[in-house]
Amino acid sequence: MATNNPTTSPVRFRGFALGPFETNCYVVWTEGARDCWVVDASFEPDPLLAFVRSEGLDPVALLLTHAHVDHIAGIGEVRRAFPGLPVLLHPAEAGWLSDPMLNLSEAMGQPITAPGPDGTLEAGQTLTLGPSTWRVFHTPGHSPGGVTLWCEGAGLALVGDALFAGSIGRTDFPGSSFETLAESIRTQLYTLPDETRALPGHGPATTIGREKRSNPFVRG
Repeated sequence: MATNNPTTSPVRFRGFALGPFETNCYVVWTEGARDCWVVDASFEPDPLLAFVRSEGLDPVALLLTHAHVDHIAGIGEVRRAFPGLPVLLHPAEAGWLSDPMLNLSEAMGQPITAPGPDGTLEAGQTLTLGPSTWRVFHTPGHSPGGVTLWCEGAGLALVGDALFAGSIGRTDFPGSSFETLAESIRTQLYTLPDETRALPGHGPATTIGREKRSNPFVRG
C-alpha cells in the first residue's frame, strides 16, 4: 500500500495493511539512519516486523494514533520482538490498553489487553526522529485520545482514523462524537498545507487539499 515518500525529505515510511480490518500501520525512519518508529500495531504484525529486520532498522518508540483494538492488538508481539520498546499515546486513552471494554475488543468477543503506556503524546508536543521534527496534534472525535503526527519538512501527516480519503472515522463508538471530530478536522487538519500527504489508519493516502475540497462529510 503506502510507499516511501518521493520528496527530497530524508523521511521515509512504509505502510502495512494488517489484520482483519486492514489497519494501516507504519514504519517511519530517516534516510541513512537506523532509528525508526512503529506507528500503530494491529493484528498479525509479522510483515512489519520482517521489514524492520530486513532493513536493519532499530525501533525507538511505538506511537499510537489511538487505542482501538485494531491499532493495538499487535503491541505485545512488537514488544516481544523489541523488548523495552516504549509505547506512547494520548493520556485520554491511557487506561484503554488494559481495558477490553474501552478498546472495543470485548465487543468483538476477543478481549485484548496490551502493555503500556510508557509515555504520552500531547497537543503541541514536538518529537524528533533523526533530522526530522514532528508535531503532535490532538484530533479527538473518533476516539477521545486521537492524535495526528505531522512533519512539516516531509509534508506528511499520520492522521490515524480521524480522516480518510473521501471519508472520516466512525463516530458511533462509545466516546466518539461527530461534532468533535468535525471540529478536529476543520481546526487542526485543514490548517495544514494543502499539499500535505495524509496517511490514514485505513485505505489509501490522500492530501489535505483534496479532502478540504471534496470530503463529503467535512468540507474546509
